[in-house]
Amino acid sequence: MFRAVRLLLKVVLGFVLVSILWVGLYAVVPPPFTFTMLGDTLAGHSVTKDWTPLSDIDPDMARAAIAGEDSKFCTHHGFDWGAIAGAAMRNAEGGRIRGGSTISQQTAKNAFLFQGGGYVRKVLEAWFTLLIETIWGKKRIMEVYLNIAETGIGTYGVEAAAQRYFGHSAARLTPTEAGRIAAVLPLPKKREAVSPTGFVRRHGNTIARYVGIVRRSGLDACLR
Repeated sequence: MFRAVRLLLKVVLGFVLVSILWVGLYAVVPPPFTFTMLGDTLAGHSVTKDWTPLSDIDPDMARAAIAGEDSKFCTHHGFDWGAIAGAAMRNAEGGRIRGGSTISQQTAKNAFLFQGGGYVRKVLEAWFTLLIETIWGKKRIMEVYLNIAETGIGTYGVEAAAQRYFGHSAARLTPTEAGRIAAVLPLPKKREAVSPTGFVRRHGNTIARYVGIVRRSGLDACLR
């Protein structure tokens, strides 16, 4: 029994050390590949991505992400407990399952983990969220998020999305274009940013209108 506990302790300590070093590496090095990208590759899709520093991405893209995904991004420490509680209550009532993940949580999942996985993945996601909030800070979290988030089948990051959907770089996105990319983020394999219809069009236009509010209200202050 003692040997088993000691072995388990070594495994846990090893995981903690490796995860800290991994997060520390990605603080300065762009994540080269993710498990989600691997899934696309195994499914026969080519992967298109183009790492772009946050300073070279139009600020309205980050504002659109904040408006559409996480309005408290600059003030929380990785978790929006109100949103998590609200999502849990809605899910308990039945119907379509909704999440309460912040941009930090999504970045942790996208950079280090895999899609699905239930409670085990959620625990790992929480651990990596704590690490990136502590080691990276908000600017790096947003930079990584906007570069590795899936924005279409085989398309990753807002630079690749801007080129695919609008034919120009992410450095000069309009609020409408940024809003449409942000509207695609939750379901990138089922939504298109070009000539969108229905929910994507409505949601994208709503996000575009909120871009100015994010700027004026200082909801993106941690990125300036």
